Amino acid sequence: MYLHYSAISDVGRVRRENQDSGYAGPWLLTVCDGVGGAVRGDLASSTAVQALRKLDQQPDEDLLGQVAGAVHRADDRIAELVEEDPDLNGTSTTATVALFDGSRFGIGHIGDSRAYLYRRGELRQLTHDHTFVQSLIDEGRITEEQSRTHPHRNLILKALDGVRHEEPDLFELPAEPGDRIFICSDGACGTLSHERMADILGSGTPDFAAVELVRASLEAGSTDNVTCVVADVLEEPPPEELAPLLVGAAADLPRRMPLSGAVGGLFRGHRSGDTGEIAPVPDDLPPGAYVADPIDPETVRYAPRDPGRHAWLRRLLAAVVVLGLAWVVLAAGWSWSQQQFYVAEHDGKVAIFRGIDASLPGISLSHPFEVTDVELTQLSDIDAETVREGIEADDLDDARLTVDNYAAWQEVD
Repeated sequence: MYLHYSAISDVGRVRRENQDSGYAGPWLLTVCDGVGGAVRGDLASSTAVQALRKLDQQPDEDLLGQVAGAVHRADDRIAELVEEDPDLNGTSTTATVALFDGSRFGIGHIGDSRAYLYRRGELRQLTHDHTFVQSLIDEGRITEEQSRTHPHRNLILKALDGVRHEEPDLFELPAEPGDRIFICSDGACGTLSHERMADILGSGTPDFAAVELVRASLEAGSTDNVTCVVADVLEEPPPEELAPLLVGAAADLPRRMPLSGAVGGLFRGHRSGDTGEIAPVPDDLPPGAYVADPIDPETVRYAPRDPGRHAWLRRLLAAVVVLGLAWVVLAAGWSWSQQQFYVAEHDGKVAIFRGIDASLPGISLSHPFEVTDVELTQLSDIDAETVREGIEADDLDDARLTVDNYAAWQEVD
């Protein structure tokens, strides 16, 4: 069997640089998500992918041995970088790898990037996140939905950092014609629901699915880089000859923009520019944990919020605020209206009204203030009609002057 694949990586709408790296080729699919922020997570992910891409050739029988060896070599290469430049100490990357031999996949995984299998209309998550929130899910303390807004959702328990030499999860997956493999960074799976991903993966080519998954992630509010690799398992070679695809930091690193550069990407939103970063200082986290992509103020501003906790109280407070603002506006409007005067008819006589010459359904915005003894029947037809239509006045004195004029002009039978 053969792979028909596509890969795309986008910096997103908040981050100023892409710390994701991805690769898709005829034998290999992989995504690495750099961790480290100021200590160059982009360098860690690109270094890992450059080491892993050497797997992209027809493998031997020991699929998992080859995957494990490549992951360890990537870890060793990061260790060399840190040794050469101590300022890089603390950088690390996730790694999710799928090596194909024509009939099965050898999967290697460390961190919180994910691999999925879409088979016969059903989507199944293949990998298990090495994160703090996943441990809470496993213990039944929070749900998958709650993990998306948990304050420690960026806490990774295992990654390639060249120091701890963590062992990746390894397993094989028998392939079937029609299978679709999806590998992504948490910028996608941390935002899109299982159902939304399945809906997108259920149609179109790998190119369409990869682009649509990135677009949907950003429109759903992802504040991270987004990298998606999609590959179909075919019985025949792909309809067109495909070149290997290298995306994200691994492709962009040689022409990396200065830190003052603007945010860019295929799916640029309404925001751009340097967001700045501040590193969180969590005191209650497990020792040796990695904090993925330190949250900056703009990320916090646009991050999704948990709608479930005390939602009724937030709605009540919001309603109180809205009602308070409405009351202030209405009070100000009423106060202004009570300083307005006009002349009109009341019970067949010329009267001065206080308020504005208008009304709402069931609500009168004015009332008679002074009713004169000038009868409309004593006025000319034109003057009487003018009074019935209402005559504006600058103030009370102006209204009284108008009335006095009509009193002087009234016709005497």
